[in-house]
Amino acid sequence: MSERSAFEAGIEKRQFVKQADASGQIADSMDVRRALMAKVHSGEITLAEAQAQLKKIQSGAAAKGLMTRAQAYNEG
Repeated sequence: MSERSAFEAGIEKRQFVKQADASGQIADSMDVRRALMAKVHSGEITLAEAQAQLKKIQSGAAAKGLMTRAQAYNEG
């Protein structure tokens, strides 16, 4: 009986994150991150402000019943 390799585990973890992101279970989803970076590129906010907003989103995830991308990766 062979166990899954580290490579296979990584693939499964990334797939889990992608599925959780698509189903709206992740607070700091790629859409949220893209929106923040669009604001940075347009000059609305600085990179430091975007990073601060992302940290705020991540810290409030549990209160909203969501998880962060890192939590989803570790769970997957």
